[in-house]
Amino acid sequence: MDWELKQALRDQLGREQGYFSYPSGTRSRMALVYPNSYFVGMSNLGLHIIYALMNQRDDTACERVFLPERRERIRYEKTRTPIMSMEHQLPLYEFPLIAFVLSFEMDYFHVLRMLELGRVCLRSRERGERDPLVIAGGPCATFNPEPLAEVVDAFIIGEGEVIMPAFMDVYYEARRKGLARRELLQRLAQVPGVYVPSFYAHRYDEQGRLIAIEPEPGIPSRVSRQWVRDLDAYPAHTVVLTDHTEFNFYLIETARGCGRHCRFCMAGYCFRKPRNRSLGRITQQVREALPYGKRIGLMGAAISDYPEINALCRDILGEGLSMSVASFRADSVTADLVQSLADSGLKTLTMAPEAGSPKMRAVINKGIEEKHLFHAMEMGLAAGIRHFRLYLMVGLPFEQEEDIDAIIDLAGRLKDYMEEKGSKGTLTLSVNPFIPKPFTPFQWKPMADRRYVEKAFRKLSQAFHKRKHILVNTESVKEAYIQGVIARGDRRVGEAILKAHELGGAKAFKRALRECGLQAEDYLYRDREKDEVFPWACLDMGVRSDYLYDELLRAQQQQATIPCFDGCHRCGVC
Repeated sequence: MDWELKQALRDQLGREQGYFSYPSGTRSRMALVYPNSYFVGMSNLGLHIIYALMNQRDDTACERVFLPERRERIRYEKTRTPIMSMEHQLPLYEFPLIAFVLSFEMDYFHVLRMLELGRVCLRSRERGERDPLVIAGGPCATFNPEPLAEVVDAFIIGEGEVIMPAFMDVYYEARRKGLARRELLQRLAQVPGVYVPSFYAHRYDEQGRLIAIEPEPGIPSRVSRQWVRDLDAYPAHTVVLTDHTEFNFYLIETARGCGRHCRFCMAGYCFRKPRNRSLGRITQQVREALPYGKRIGLMGAAISDYPEINALCRDILGEGLSMSVASFRADSVTADLVQSLADSGLKTLTMAPEAGSPKMRAVINKGIEEKHLFHAMEMGLAAGIRHFRLYLMVGLPFEQEEDIDAIIDLAGRLKDYMEEKGSKGTLTLSVNPFIPKPFTPFQWKPMADRRYVEKAFRKLSQAFHKRKHILVNTESVKEAYIQGVIARGDRRVGEAILKAHELGGAKAFKRALRECGLQAEDYLYRDREKDEVFPWACLDMGVRSDYLYDELLRAQQQQATIPCFDGCHRCGVC
């Protein structure tokens, strides 16, 4: 054991407030693992929620584990020290239960790296009775768990607050009875929202297409996503405070889910229905944050859609705190919200039209028009905000080259407007390749050809190369296409992830696909049939498949779908 690595964890813990620590032997230990750095992981509100939920039980000591930074990883490997938990610096393999938080596809490679560094067997079927049970939750686990089906013993499908209490009760009961690993998993598979992939066989035809998913006898044929009906019953805010995070805020969740029906957005379909916390409960959490003096970071799919946003802004600033928001919509943002952000020191106002042309915004059902963008910019300028950012995508279904030209035209006119109003600030375009996601209307559509996306990126960069104060930032195309394969991948893609790990990680993924007899193009560029069996077909998000396909047809016709409303029963969730 390397004592300097241990001391580094102790030092980091000493800079925190609010962590839980229980004496050894008083509770059963559980590792909550974020497969990325401490800096990134401690900005994940889901990690804070589950950490508190588990530690507030009387039988569980939940400790956090993060991926060591590159320099530290080298030291762990050289000294043969297993990665350790924050709270008591225990090796990962000593925890009987290991729970991963999966938020991003690229972190799948880190999952394998962390298990290896923690001396935990990578493949679930090779773990014995004394080995840890490995589970995973979070957005990626909910939408498509199959790429990690050979690694993870059980997945949490939905929102952990309503699944984990029942999961842990069954887990502890099985342990008290001394049940074998397989019997334990059989019991867990009966818990609503728990998916145990080893009990489901995937059948393929001669062309390698998935044709059936068959559960073992006694195993549910489908696993239904579980979700919180009353958010006020489950507080969601920062639990452990540290200055060493990507977003150095005190995070408070205002709402969950979104009813706007943007057709590309996985969260919009899988976190339905939209739910708001009461203003009283949020302001109570704001008051609880007062002793820490941190900026309040409001979390939600679209903060400006919160029905009492103006009153909430007044409450936060009235307490002498500053604030920031995860996102807002240009068509619902208010002058009070913008002014509150400006008063809190916000320098850059971010808007997400996603597309430049009215046609493409109709295709994706964004619901934002140019007038909304200019009005939001006007409010920002009036509040003293000088810089603006646009989130955009290229390669959307039904997109053509003139739609790229429309991005250039829109950005140019927005910059002109800034200058007309006397602002010499910067307009930044953050442009990402579109990636089709499960449980969305675009799950049937291919990604755009990589050469098309690269050409579009070059065109955008060249268009503003000589214009001052317009920046074009683009996501790594290579990483986007790895995500594209994984997002809709099946268990065979999981084998390629394991092979890539052997070959050195994500950079070897394309080679790993070939060595596993797979072609990336089959996952990226193929239109799916209407009745195709998807790898996630045994999961039920509550949204009917025929509704999603109708939305795809409406996208093709550029037809609008109105947001969720009380009494609506269109998609099936309600």
